[in-house]
Amino acid sequence: MRTARFKINDKVAYYHCVTRTVNKEMLFDSRAKEVLRKQLWQMAEFCGVEIITYCIMTNHFHVLVKVPEQKQLNNRELVRRFRLLYPKPTKYQTMAVDVLEANLRQGSKEAEKERKRLQARMGDVSVFMKEVKQRFSIWYNRSHRRIGTLWAERFKSTLVEGKRHALTICAAYIDLNPVRAAIVSDPKEYRWSGYGEAVGGNDQARDGIAIACEISRSRKGKDNWKSISGEYRKLIYCKGSTPAPGKGGSGAVISEKKWKKVLSEGESLPLTSVLRCRVRYFTDGAILGSKEYIQSYYKEHRRDFRRKRKKEPRPMKGSDWGGLFVYRGLRQTVFG
Repeated sequence: MRTARFKINDKVAYYHCVTRTVNKEMLFDSRAKEVLRKQLWQMAEFCGVEIITYCIMTNHFHVLVKVPEQKQLNNRELVRRFRLLYPKPTKYQTMAVDVLEANLRQGSKEAEKERKRLQARMGDVSVFMKEVKQRFSIWYNRSHRRIGTLWAERFKSTLVEGKRHALTICAAYIDLNPVRAAIVSDPKEYRWSGYGEAVGGNDQARDGIAIACEISRSRKGKDNWKSISGEYRKLIYCKGSTPAPGKGGSGAVISEKKWKKVLSEGESLPLTSVLRCRVRYFTDGAILGSKEYIQSYYKEHRRDFRRKRKKEPRPMKGSDWGGLFVYRGLRQTVFG
């Protein structure tokens, strides 16, 4: 039986999504990562979602997105988004765009049907992930003369509270992926991540980090990036972690022996160190946020929950998470 996926359709919502390759095969080289990076931004703009941050690894990728409340698009915006589906259009794709534009101008019945069909693909995290995965699969299989499925399963998603520090912690966890994998010692050096792009000067990536830090940022006030990055650095630049064994000390994770000992004694680990471990709450917790947030979601969406399921949120263990809870308890350990 499939695990329930929690969504909000009538107002702003935030999701942490992750998906892996089949058999966790290390398939993505630099070129593949670059193509996937471009497609993430492209499909986000088409679907009308905002990327807060992301990280593309060799066998999976994470993305934290904001799905705004959707509104009816005018003809000009609808055509603009439709063009995003074809960055290098063929003759027939160019004709399709021209036909849509002409029909919308005339207000025909066919145009209204096309409008509904296109807008049904927007403002939905599931459609966004489907578009990204399908388009990348087609490119990858053609480029590598490969057939068959590329992804192991449907993507996992965790609904994240948009207030307090839940977004900040989730974003930092995502951007620290290459550090956990001992690829880099400094996350800003990793090109295929939201933070790496933000440090490189990408305005969209910087806007995403600003949202994660709950700091308003004007595109004209680029100096504000210094204060935003300063807040973010408090979480992602930290000391006191144990280097990953057998990888030249370039990673920073807590050894299994250490975290088991600390947890068995009923103590907690520093948050900055914990974020450099694999924490299952971010992928398996279903809903992440304050106790009040999870309870309010339950009241509004009771039909999405199993009857026998306990509705009481579970506190996050292993560190001082600042009052964060998850809906679903873990069957396995917190770390690992």
